[in-house]
Amino acid sequence: MPVLGIRREDKHEWERRVPLTPDAVTRLCKDPELDVVVQPSAIRVFADGDYRAAGAAVSEELAGCDVVLAIKEIPTALLRKGGAYAFFSHTIKGQAHNMPLLRRLMELDCTLVDYERIVDAEGRRLVSFGRHAGLAGMIDTLHVLGRRLAWLGYDTPFAQVSPAHQYESLAAAEAQLSGLAAPRALPAALCPFIVGFTGYGNVSRGAQGVFDRLRPETVEPEELAALATRSSPPRDRLFKVVFEERHLVQPDDPAESFELQTYYDHPERFRSRFEAHARNLSALVNAIYWTDAYPRLLTNRFLREWFREDPNPRLKVVGDISCDVEGSVQCTTHATTPGQPAYVYEPVSGRVTHGWQGPGLCMMTTDCLPCELPRESSAAFTEALLPYVAELAKADFASRFDAVRLPEPIQRATILWRGKLTPDYAYMQRFALTDPSGP
Repeated sequence: MPVLGIRREDKHEWERRVPLTPDAVTRLCKDPELDVVVQPSAIRVFADGDYRAAGAAVSEELAGCDVVLAIKEIPTALLRKGGAYAFFSHTIKGQAHNMPLLRRLMELDCTLVDYERIVDAEGRRLVSFGRHAGLAGMIDTLHVLGRRLAWLGYDTPFAQVSPAHQYESLAAAEAQLSGLAAPRALPAALCPFIVGFTGYGNVSRGAQGVFDRLRPETVEPEELAALATRSSPPRDRLFKVVFEERHLVQPDDPAESFELQTYYDHPERFRSRFEAHARNLSALVNAIYWTDAYPRLLTNRFLREWFREDPNPRLKVVGDISCDVEGSVQCTTHATTPGQPAYVYEPVSGRVTHGWQGPGLCMMTTDCLPCELPRESSAAFTEALLPYVAELAKADFASRFDAVRLPEPIQRATILWRGKLTPDYAYMQRFALTDPSGP
């Protein structure tokens, strides 16, 4: 009988999420042709007893499982010969830090399904934590904003916002934010108070949903400059602006007009136009997908020149939910944690100071944001993943990849089959053969 395993998460103390909730395991255990084994955990958001009550066995031993589900990367020492695994591998861009993991999976003839690549026929992701990254990221950005503005000497309602992980639930956080939406005069020096959002996908929509609890007035990017320079801006409201690709970049050739597909196909022909917008923002929430093929939104060079001109610019905080280190926001120097979510980047010297004190630009760059809402994010993830789990667990891993019966989204997400890269991921061979520790 096929056995499905659920691994305990142990990458760091904040990782309390699960790929399947006890309710989902209850449904799976009703299948007479499937068993479920769950590793015990002292920090998981759902107790071991919840899984026992659902019908699963709770055991340290997962060696007999046909498929093991996890959230984060599995340490190479725990992989077994011929095993099948599903988790976020963070390998498809050739991430150097995870190439030893990919190579070990290949050496052990393992099968790897990556949640990030569970997509529909149009390439749209079907299973993700993106919305909850946006939800928690916005809460944390508001928390950091409140602390930063207080250090700068401003009294604002944002000072009442706690980090996402300190609320008992998402509903509790949203209720508090709704209570802060009543009109209250902000310090004149901060007005108009404008928060910008880059992107319009799940992450950005999650972040906007939290910010919308404060009932902001929405403006278009084309209206931003006029609003920011208004002589007597309103002090009793917040403003929101959402940027799409056409607002972020422009063709190198001034004779060309912006075409989205051309940008996707040939990003090297474009350059950033976002710097002018950034000057008019009070806070920025970055929620775009980015690779180094695309122009950066904010470069360190631009920030250095800007802060030399004006050591106290309008932009106070960046919530970089995307958290690509030295990526679209180049001064994202490292990922922070829920316990220490912020640092200040001083652009002229390049100095980084942990916390929200000191001259420069305050950054929130936590990279495990859904962990701060473990119950809600796990439930949403489970709902998306569950339709594929039983068929994956019952797959014939001894057959050829082109002959196995898998749900199409799972087939698209299969990076390795019995240690070999599947056709869609053959390009990764060059990454797997590169040793980042070599010359």
